[in-house]
Amino acid sequence: MTEPTPEVHPEAYPAVEPTGHTDIDAALAQLQELPERPVDEHVAVFDAVHGVLRTVLAEAGREGGTDLP
Repeated sequence: MTEPTPEVHPEAYPAVEPTGHTDIDAALAQLQELPERPVDEHVAVFDAVHGVLRTVLAEAGREGGTDLP
């Protein structure tokens, strides 16, 4: 027997305002796609977004690294 797919409510994913940083904005845009994606794919999206944010923060302030707005 398969479990029913949980219902996703788009209002649970509020619009994300642009940050002005290309990589961060692209990563956060993926969150806006969650309501259209199967719930079992959400963890992979969260992991990808988290990875981008960690990388950008790790590079912030380093010579030749990312400049945060």
